[in-house]
Amino acid sequence: MNSPDMLGPSPLRRLAVKVCVPAWALLAGPAYAEGGIQDSQQVQRGRALLAQYQCGACHTIPGVPAARGEFAQTLRGWGQRSYIAGRLPNRPELLARWIAEPQALVPGTAMPSMGVSASDAQAMAAYLFTLR
Repeated sequence: MNSPDMLGPSPLRRLAVKVCVPAWALLAGPAYAEGGIQDSQQVQRGRALLAQYQCGACHTIPGVPAARGEFAQTLRGWGQRSYIAGRLPNRPELLARWIAEPQALVPGTAMPSMGVSASDAQAMAAYLFTLR
């Protein structure tokens, strides 16, 4: 006798995967919905880099020690925002570019170029997208 698993997934199982997995990804937030489970080491590295580059001198950033700046917009709830700098879609890859080269995306912005590498910017964006 063949077991159901040997014959492949049942139509009901396929439907459950199609419905439940996307719903779970949406509930889990951008770390999951935007292309895979965020690596926790990358997220923690991003948090440390936000402190190292002294982003908190201008921004308030939850979870980053001494990041209580009031010159620029707070980064609280970053993962729920729609736009970067009020004009760019808030997506992880675009945020990483913004962190690395803000003037290239929005000439004349007050956000300074801090010499952040692409790799560091990706990690910093990963952390910011965990903020709810």
